[in-house]
Amino acid sequence: MNEEADRSLARGERQVPADRNNHSGNRGGGQQQSSPLLALTALGVVFGDIGTSPLYAFREALHVHGATAITAQSVFGVLSLIFWSLIVVISIKYLLLVMRASNDGEGGIIALVALLNPWKTGKTSHRYTLMLLGLFGAALLFGDGMITPAITVLSAVEGLSVATRAFEPYIVAIAVVILLGLFALQKRGSGAVGRLFGPVMLVWFVTLGLLGLASIARNPAVLGAVNPLHAVAFFADNGFAAFLVLGSVFLVVTGGEALYADMGHFGLPPIRLAWFALVLPALVLNYFGQGALLLAQPAIEQPFYQLAPHWALYYLVGLATLAAVIASQAVISGVFSLTRQAIYLGQLPRFNIIQTSRESYGQIYIPAINWALMLATISLVIGFQSSSDLAGAYGVAVATDMVITTILAFFVARRWRWFPLIAMFAGAVLLPIDLAFFGANLFKIPDGGWIPLVIAGIAFFIMATWRRGRELMRAHLSEDLDPLEEFIDGLNENSYPRVKGTSVFMTASGPKTPPILRHHLRHNRVLHEQVVLLTVHTRDIPRVPAADRLVCKYLGHGIYKLDSYYGFMQATNVPVALRLAAEHDLKVDLDETTYYMGNATLIPSPDVPGMALWREKLFAYMSRNAARATAYYHIPPENVVELGIQVEL
Repeated sequence: MNEEADRSLARGERQVPADRNNHSGNRGGGQQQSSPLLALTALGVVFGDIGTSPLYAFREALHVHGATAITAQSVFGVLSLIFWSLIVVISIKYLLLVMRASNDGEGGIIALVALLNPWKTGKTSHRYTLMLLGLFGAALLFGDGMITPAITVLSAVEGLSVATRAFEPYIVAIAVVILLGLFALQKRGSGAVGRLFGPVMLVWFVTLGLLGLASIARNPAVLGAVNPLHAVAFFADNGFAAFLVLGSVFLVVTGGEALYADMGHFGLPPIRLAWFALVLPALVLNYFGQGALLLAQPAIEQPFYQLAPHWALYYLVGLATLAAVIASQAVISGVFSLTRQAIYLGQLPRFNIIQTSRESYGQIYIPAINWALMLATISLVIGFQSSSDLAGAYGVAVATDMVITTILAFFVARRWRWFPLIAMFAGAVLLPIDLAFFGANLFKIPDGGWIPLVIAGIAFFIMATWRRGRELMRAHLSEDLDPLEEFIDGLNENSYPRVKGTSVFMTASGPKTPPILRHHLRHNRVLHEQVVLLTVHTRDIPRVPAADRLVCKYLGHGIYKLDSYYGFMQATNVPVALRLAAEHDLKVDLDETTYYMGNATLIPSPDVPGMALWREKLFAYMSRNAARATAYYHIPPENVVELGIQVEL
């Protein structure tokens, strides 16, 4: 991140708090905010995860560890917990409160961390601690990205065993084949398939509602579970067993983080419209319909599928499988976006990122992440064999994320001094609820809940090692460098021969002479007629307008200092930035431009203080295997000169 003064200059003194307090959470303007078409599209992207929870959530809540017997009291108690969880956690916490904390319209835990601007604070600052907390929350989403496709696809395919026992031996194999196809199609992008997501999910939610409504009509007394006293009585009657049930009740709200993370794609109003007009009623009707069925037939094992008449089972299994694939697709795309944000903020090494659409910047494909997710997801399906067993591993990561989101939202509200009542409500009401769900999910750790925690720990450790390694490398490269002003003042026009064209030196921000420039002069002893010292900054907002993209300063002797600013949701494109520099009296002929970049060879050494030797080797390995900077900055490789530099860590 750049210093605050640089940021102010780059954005033309635009006031960030005003933008960050954009209550609508929408960048698209008023016409977008009430668009039913956007609400329909949001059904397929935003609500896939939470929309497939009826496949397994109510069933698991009633059967968890055999904690409670299936009686009328337990059915009413669990339904009451489910209903009020949807109201408090999703409707109030996320849609009415947390999603007001938009970062230029973007949401999600990385965007929330960026609102605190923690990147340049000291390690003893509470904002630095909050940054680490937020990054751990982001790491948890990698674990969620593995488990969600596994449990949703597996639970959908399990419906075949309700229709006929003949499919039982093949359930796992069918789920694996579907997942293989899903991950194999990622490289084609989600654009073409995405146009079908909304209509398919519309049919799904309508089907959920109709199935539940038909069952409720046969036993309307189940609607009495709306009374929260049933939840209170459930805890009074079952004590600690009821607390354990909370871990499975939580499965109904696991899509809450997706609502917030996908806010930037559609804006807050369309998401609210879709939730309150269709998704919430459909979910409530279906859960209550399952409850009505269990009141009449307590022995049934698959209440969701047994809501349907036998002739419609295959249709329902097919529709559920499509919905599961859509939910998985949304989670996988979310992991891709999260990875890109972390890379642009300097928290992960560069991965090969492929843009799959010319029209939509958000449609990307990251091969390494895709195949890692595929192997992990298929391993979970083969290892756990059933959605009931997988439910033990599901929820721990999301519950932890929800606690972190509430804490970060509280400090954001305090930092920007808006909505003090929100801060008080988050601290006094929402946080204890999140902690209750978190505590209940901790008991899932022995049953598989440790898996996403281990994955998150590995991802967080990789982030920490990469961040620390970059700090050490920058410190080493800046040793014995003269201040840039002294270098310019001492530069005589006749000191070095000047050749035709422009040279661009990619360099980090700082007051000293770029090490790549010094290295070039030491070995080549020649300069181009025009020299550009280019620094790319990633700011703590999603997007930087083109008008605020560049700051250019002439230093003398044909040397320019050019700072290019991007948001953490934008791709860096150096040639485009150089073309824009013409508006700042810096004219660059791209055909006559040479880009100089350092190719550092890292040498781990136990004699240099910094990190443990094995961590230095890990950092060196990540650096060697990171995507090439030419691709990251969209620089034509035929115009690049790489200069080797040895760095002892």
